[in-house]
Amino acid sequence: MKKVLAGLVAVVALATPGLARAEKLVIACGSVGKEADLCKQGAEAWAKKAGHTVELMSVPQDAGQQLAQFQQLLAAGSSDVDVIRIDVVWPGMVANHFVDLKPYFPDDVLKQHFQPIVQNNTVNGKLIAIPWFTDAGLLYYRKDLLEKYGQKPPTTWQELATSAQAVLDGEKKAGNTKLVGFVFQGKAYEGLTCNALEWIDSFKGGTIVDSSGQVTVNNPKAAEAIDFFAGLMGNVVPKGVLNYQEEEARNAFQAGNAVFMRNWPYAWALANSKDSPVAGKVGVMALPKGGADGKATGTLGGWQLGVSKYSKNAPLAAELVKYLTSAEEQKRRAIEGSFNPTIMSLYKDADLLKANPFMGNLYETFVNAVPRPTITGAKYNQVSTEFRNGVYSTLSGKGKAADNLKKVEAKLKTLGKNGKW
Repeated sequence: MKKVLAGLVAVVALATPGLARAEKLVIACGSVGKEADLCKQGAEAWAKKAGHTVELMSVPQDAGQQLAQFQQLLAAGSSDVDVIRIDVVWPGMVANHFVDLKPYFPDDVLKQHFQPIVQNNTVNGKLIAIPWFTDAGLLYYRKDLLEKYGQKPPTTWQELATSAQAVLDGEKKAGNTKLVGFVFQGKAYEGLTCNALEWIDSFKGGTIVDSSGQVTVNNPKAAEAIDFFAGLMGNVVPKGVLNYQEEEARNAFQAGNAVFMRNWPYAWALANSKDSPVAGKVGVMALPKGGADGKATGTLGGWQLGVSKYSKNAPLAAELVKYLTSAEEQKRRAIEGSFNPTIMSLYKDADLLKANPFMGNLYETFVNAVPRPTITGAKYNQVSTEFRNGVYSTLSGKGKAADNLKKVEAKLKTLGKNGKW
């Protein structure tokens, strides 16, 4: 197992000198934006109070690579990590490797969280993780540039394309050749699954696999949505976006080189930080609809904290989880990093709303976000991979959406039992 971890794990000690170090815990947090720093601060605060030591395990930015790393560790029964951050779509794939946290979390504590997320984290009656922060895709835009060229925040994707082109034309005449219209997560990874699900749902094209287990991805509205965005490539959307994950998109937008950006809430705090070139110039809103008869949507994201059943000190690890998912800690993370709380009462907190006005305005977006097809259970990763690869082919000019989605449909039906789950 030591060889497996070589090159994968960078450990940062979080203990306070002079404290009794009865036990050491290892936690695997995130690595996008301020995630690692905020997790370190929270774990350090708990360690100082509890008199123990906590270490951070480094993880890749790509969620799929994170899952592969954790599955390798868990399959080996490794005790090298105690607390693991779990994506909202992972519970069905990793449940067997995690401790049931119900004995450690009273009902009155669990009821403070969004109940759909608690239910999502419950597999075969076992609560494998506690909600830490929730997410939904949002649209960021340059308020100053839209105002400069008489454009309004778009209510449809078509309006976004028109507004972006108007700004680009005006800025090009002024000598600004670096500006692009719209950036998103276009690399063939989980981020593209999230973006493309939002597109087809906004066009009322379904959700890849519906709640009954039927494969629905191959339909005219879904094809229309994917073809629409493929048509923007090389014009409003730079072709380089096909290599973008969250941070590449954020860096382009935050550098002042994009009019619009699709990203998660975490980007708000960074875009408005003191050293950001676009601080004070950024607006944020729900993602546009797919036409006048479409719907505003956003893919449900978010992360949870679970305790590995191979931990040598599960009760203590559960205490760390309890601290990190508490209202106090979630409020701190929301104010400092724009991470959406899962505790409902915090959405009325004045300090939180002052730091993140959009959280109150877009509360319904977070509550009603479109879920990914986790009904596919342990095969979700394969389903997501087939879907995003089909979308990526269309975006990169390799066939029309209808043909590529037909191929995706065939592959998904093969993965499912008799064509469904």
